[in-house]
Amino acid sequence: MSEAATESRSNATEYTVSEISGALKRTVEDAFGNVRVRGEISGYRGPHSSGHAYFALKDDRARLDAVVWKTTMARLKFRPEEGMEVIASGRLTTYPGKSNYQIVIDNLEPAGAGALMALLEERKRRLQAEGLFDAGRKRRLPFMPRVIGVITSPTGSVIRDIIHRIKDRFPLTVLVWPVRVQGETTAKEVTAAVNGFNALTWDGPIRQPDLLIVARGGGSLEDLWGFNDEGLARAVAASHIPVISAVGHETDWTLIDFTADMRAPTPTGAAEIAVPVKAELEATLASLGARLNACTSRHLDRKRQAVRAAARALPSPDQLLALPRRRFDDATSRLDRALTVNIERKRARLERQRLTPATLSRRLNETRTLTGRDIARARAAFFAIVRQSRERFQRTSARLSPAPIVRQQKLQADTLAGLTRRQEQAMERRLDRLRAALTQADRLLSTLSHKAVLARGFALVKDADGSVIKRVAELAPGAALQLEFADGSAEAIATSGGARPKLAAKPSGKGKEPGNQGSLF
Repeated sequence: MSEAATESRSNATEYTVSEISGALKRTVEDAFGNVRVRGEISGYRGPHSSGHAYFALKDDRARLDAVVWKTTMARLKFRPEEGMEVIASGRLTTYPGKSNYQIVIDNLEPAGAGALMALLEERKRRLQAEGLFDAGRKRRLPFMPRVIGVITSPTGSVIRDIIHRIKDRFPLTVLVWPVRVQGETTAKEVTAAVNGFNALTWDGPIRQPDLLIVARGGGSLEDLWGFNDEGLARAVAASHIPVISAVGHETDWTLIDFTADMRAPTPTGAAEIAVPVKAELEATLASLGARLNACTSRHLDRKRQAVRAAARALPSPDQLLALPRRRFDDATSRLDRALTVNIERKRARLERQRLTPATLSRRLNETRTLTGRDIARARAAFFAIVRQSRERFQRTSARLSPAPIVRQQKLQADTLAGLTRRQEQAMERRLDRLRAALTQADRLLSTLSHKAVLARGFALVKDADGSVIKRVAELAPGAALQLEFADGSAEAIATSGGARPKLAAKPSGKGKEPGNQGSLF
C-alpha cells in the first residue's frame, strides 16, 4: 500500500453510477416538468401485457422514447396508432436501466383535424380493400319489423325523435341500449351494444330485434370520432341483424355509414326508413281488398258463363251411355255361353289325367333319379373344390421361406450396431467439449478472483462483522479490524479515523508465520 495507492489518489469527487443516474434524472425532471411534443408515433404495438404502452415520437431528425401508463391509457380520448402525428403532453424523465431519456405522456391528441382526416382515410382504404363496403354483402331491411333496437344516448333528443316518429308511423316495440355517444368510451360501448343485440335469441325473455338503428345528433369531426373506430365498423359489418346508421346530419359521414346496411341522413330519417306508414298500409290493403273482390266476382261470372255454354254443347247422359249399355248386354250374353264351354273342357281334361298308383310310382321313380343325379354332381363339385384348394395351399406353402426374415434381421442388427458406435463417438465429443469449457471457466475464475489481486501485494480490510471497508471515513478509532493477505490474515486496531488512519496490527492467533502476523500502518 504504499506508493501505488498514493499516486492513484486525486482531488476529483468520486460518484457511483447510481448517484450519477439519480442526479441526471432530477435535473431533467426539474427542467422539463411539463412539455408538449409534436411528432409521429413509431414502433407502436398496442398496450403491453401490463397495460402500459411503449413507443417513440420522431420527426425527420430525432427520436424520443415515450411511455403511457395504464391509468393514462384508460383516459385517452384517442388511441395511439402507428404513423399517427400527435401532440403529446407530459414530463421528461430518464430511465437509468438503459441510460436514456423518455417522455411520460399524460395526454395525447391528434395534431389537428388534418391528421384525423388522414387517419380516417387510411382506415377507409383498409376496410374497403377487405370488401366491407361492398354493396353485395349488405342485407335488405325488413319491410315490417316487429322489434327495433336503438343504440343511442337515453337522455338526448335523438331517442325521443325516433320513438315519436315510429309511434306516428307504425307503433311497435322499441328496445333502447343506452350508450355514451361522445367521449373516449363511445366506440367500446356502441360495439358492445351491437354485439349484445346480436347475442339475444328469438325465443328469449328479451326478443332479438329485427332491425338495429345506431343514432346520434350532429357534431364536429372530433365529436363523431368514436363512430370512426375500426373495431366498431367491423362489428357493424359482422352483425347478422340489419343495421341503419344515423350518425350526425346529412353532410356528416363516419366509418359505420359505409359498413352499415343502410345510411339515414338524420335519426328521424332512420325511423322513417325503418317502418312504413300504418295508415298508408291500411289504405293500400283496403284498396287491394276491393280490387280483389271485384276481380273475384268478374272471374266467377266469366266461369259461370263458360260452364253454361259448355253444357249446351254437351250431349245428354242417355246419349252418352247408350252405346256402352249395348256393349255390356252383348258381353253378358256371351259370358254365359263361355262359362258353360269352359267347364266342359276342364271336366274332360280331369278325366284324362286321373291319378293311379302306377302313375304315382312312375313319377316317384323319375324324381328319385333326378335327385340322385343332382347329389352325384354336388359330390363331384365338392371334391373338385377341395382338391383345387389343397393344390393352391401347397403352392403357397412352397413359396414361404424364413430366409427373407433372417436377412431383414441381419440388416436391422447392422443398423443398430452402427447407431451404437455413433452414440459412443457423440458422447466422447460431448464430454471433450464440456471438459474444455470447464477448464476455461476454471482459468477465468482464477484470473478474476480477488486472491490474484492479493498476491500482487494488496490487502483486504474487514471490520469485526466481516464487512469490507472501502473508505477511510468508515473507520472509527479503536475499531477491531481484520487484514486478509495472499498467504494469511492478521488482526489490527484502528488508532484513529479520518483521511489517513493508523492501524496497530496484532497477531490473529491462527498459527501463521511471524512475518505474516500483521504490522503497524
